[in-house]
Amino acid sequence: MLMIKDLGGKMDDCLKTGARKISIAIDGPAGSGKSTVARQVAEILGILYIDTGAMYRAVTLKALRTKISLDNHEDLTQLANQVQLSFKKLPDDTYHLFMDGEDVSEEIRSVPVTRNVSFVSAISGVREALVKRQKLIGAQGGVVMDGRDIGTVVLPHAELKIFLTASLEERAVRRWREMTAKGIKSSMEEIKEDLKQRDAFDSGREVAPLRPATDSVIIDTSSLSIEKVVDRILELSSFLI
Repeated sequence: MLMIKDLGGKMDDCLKTGARKISIAIDGPAGSGKSTVARQVAEILGILYIDTGAMYRAVTLKALRTKISLDNHEDLTQLANQVQLSFKKLPDDTYHLFMDGEDVSEEIRSVPVTRNVSFVSAISGVREALVKRQKLIGAQGGVVMDGRDIGTVVLPHAELKIFLTASLEERAVRRWREMTAKGIKSSMEEIKEDLKQRDAFDSGREVAPLRPATDSVIIDTSSLSIEKVVDRILELSSFLI
């Protein structure tokens, strides 16, 4: 398998010679490592990274702040159409999401948002509003997007489609570590139950359910490090540049 250090020279040469920048779609359930992997792949390839899940989280945060009922699909759809969202790369090379000019990168990962985002993202009007924005970004090419329906809906013509998965136990451990690092206390059983509910909801919803595109490369990350998953995706993308 090609390692990141082995690919560095080839990627640099491709970018210097003006080689086309491909689009990569990365999908998978919560806790499968999508965001971390996608961010690193985009950084190495020198292309834009878009965390579409963060966009749904921002709409959920806005709804919770403004006390819009999650059953009020009309108001939530209007909110999704009106809220201003933008991704900015900061000097430390991290991407932050700004909602109406405010950096909400940390708050959108809070427990209340995490527990409600699946309900908001299942609303057809909300998805239509955000998918429209995502497609406009994707149409320019040279982007790595991660989410639940990127390969099937947002970027159906992406040159490379990846579907990451992992066992429920492994995903729960990852989420627990992430929350603990942020000072958020939660038991392993609570996290596991939340993930189960999200899996069932995301896979069973009527609008753009979570499923791999027919031409996706499926990677089980249960026993793989982030570096190895990134290496695999870079290996696959190296044949397309």
